[in-house]
Amino acid sequence: MEIRFQAHGPAAWKAAAILVPVFEGEDPARKHKWLDEACPWLCIAPALGDFHGKDGELGVFYGHPDLALPRVMLVGLGKEEELDLDRIRNAIGSGMRKARDLALESVILPEPALAAIAGGRQRLVEEGVYAALLGLYRFTKLKKDDDLKDPAWLAVGFEGEIPDGMTEAARRGELAAEAVCRCRDLCNMPANLLNTEALADKADEMAKEAGFTCKRLDPDALLEEGLGCILAVGQGSAQKARLLVLEHAPAGHNEEKPLILIGKGITFDSGGICLKPAANMFQMKGDMGGAAAVLCAVWAAARENIPRRVIGILACAENMPDARAMRPGDVVIAGNGQSVEIINTDAEGRLCLCDAITYAQKYWNPQAIVDIATLTGACAVALGTSLGGLFCDDDSLAAKISASGKLGGENFWRLPLYSPYLKELTGGIADLRNSGPREGGAITAALFLRNFVRKGELWAHLDIAGVDWNAKARPLCPEGATGFGCRALIELCRGGVA
Repeated sequence: MEIRFQAHGPAAWKAAAILVPVFEGEDPARKHKWLDEACPWLCIAPALGDFHGKDGELGVFYGHPDLALPRVMLVGLGKEEELDLDRIRNAIGSGMRKARDLALESVILPEPALAAIAGGRQRLVEEGVYAALLGLYRFTKLKKDDDLKDPAWLAVGFEGEIPDGMTEAARRGELAAEAVCRCRDLCNMPANLLNTEALADKADEMAKEAGFTCKRLDPDALLEEGLGCILAVGQGSAQKARLLVLEHAPAGHNEEKPLILIGKGITFDSGGICLKPAANMFQMKGDMGGAAAVLCAVWAAARENIPRRVIGILACAENMPDARAMRPGDVVIAGNGQSVEIINTDAEGRLCLCDAITYAQKYWNPQAIVDIATLTGACAVALGTSLGGLFCDDDSLAAKISASGKLGGENFWRLPLYSPYLKELTGGIADLRNSGPREGGAITAALFLRNFVRKGELWAHLDIAGVDWNAKARPLCPEGATGFGCRALIELCRGGVA
C-alpha cells in the first residue's frame, strides 16, 4: 500500500473514506470543525447517534457516492483517561481491515484527529501509519487465489501545509511496518521452503537491497572457530548449521563500538531426540523468530541509515532426530572452551546462542549485546501471550529496551537473574548442563547464557516464547507469526545505548 500526503485543508481531501479515531461519548461532528468541513453531511446522519466510541467499536457512515469523501469510518478509542498507544494502533488497524473488507480503494487518516490526542503529533503520525500497514498484514505468498484486495493507498491529511518532520515521521512508521511484516513472512514460511541455507540466501538478498554486509560461516568455519554447541544442534539435520554475521556501519561510525544483536535461528525445532508432542508442532517453523527479528531490524537500520554501527548475528540450525543427532548425555565443547552436558536436546536454542555470544566477544568490543529468542515454554507460562521476558543486570540497558518495546507496542517484563539457580546447571560430569528443572526454566536458561558473557559486558536476553505466535487474530496481526521484537530492536538502534 502506498503512503501519500494531502495538504491544504479538509476541503481539498479526497478518498473513498476518512478514518477518524473517536473517544467514548464524543460527538465527532461537533468537536472537530475540520471534520464538519470535510463531511458536512455527517452531523445529520441518523446512525451517528448509534456510535458511542467504545474501545474496539467501529462504525461506517455514508454520504452521497459522488462526494470527495463519501464515507466516514469512526473507530472507538474508549475512555480518554484510559488511552494508550496500543488502543490508538488497534483502532487504526481495525479500521484499515474494515476498509479492505469493503473493497475501498483509498483511505485518509486525518492528522488533526491525531493532533487532538495526547502523545505528540509526529509520534502519532508515525504510529498511525505503522498501525495501518500492520492491520492489513496477511501471509498470502503460498496461496494461488486470494480474493481480498488491500486499499491502494493511505493518505495522511493535513489542515494546511505539511509541518516539518511529518513526512519523515510517516516514512519511519512505513519502514518499521515493512520490517515487521518481512519478519512475519520469514516466520510463517514453512521449514521446507525456508531452511538454514534459504535463510542465509534471504539475508544476502536483504543485505544487497539495503546496503549492509552479510557473511556466512558454514560448518567448516564453525568447526575452525570451535563452536561445538551450534554444530551439535545441527548435526541431526540434513540442513547445515550456519552463523550469519550482518553489519551496518555507516561512514564515520565504522570504527565505533557496535550494538550487537543476536538471534536464535532454529528453522525448525522437532525437539531432537527429546521429541516434542505432535500438537502444534507446526508452529516450530517459527522458532527462528529471534533471528528474523534481528535480520529485519538490521535491514531497517541500513535502509534508514541510522547513524550507528549495528552488528547482527543469526545462529541458524535445524533440530532434528536423525541417527547423527545429539543425544541426552552427550558432552560438547562450547566456543569458550567449556564442556556442556546435553540433558535435554529440546534445550537447543541456548546452545546456538552461547556460541554466538562467544563469537561476538572474540571479534568485537561491544557497546552492548542483546540476544533475542523463542527460548523457553517456561517464559510463556509465566508471562502469557502479551509480554516478552527481559533479563538484564544493567538497569539503564533494561530501561532502554523496555522503553523501545513499549514505544512500538512490544511490551517486556523484567525477570530476575537469580544467581543461586545457576547451581541447577552445574554438578554433572561437565562444566555445565544445558537444562535444569522445569521450575524457573526461563531463569536458568538466561543464567546459562550469562555464563558466556564476559564480566563487565553490557548484555540483555529477550525471551519471546509465547508472544511470537498468535493463536487467534488480533487487530494488528492475524493468526500466525507476530514478528514480536523486531520493532523493539529497531527503536533500540534508533535510540542508542548509553
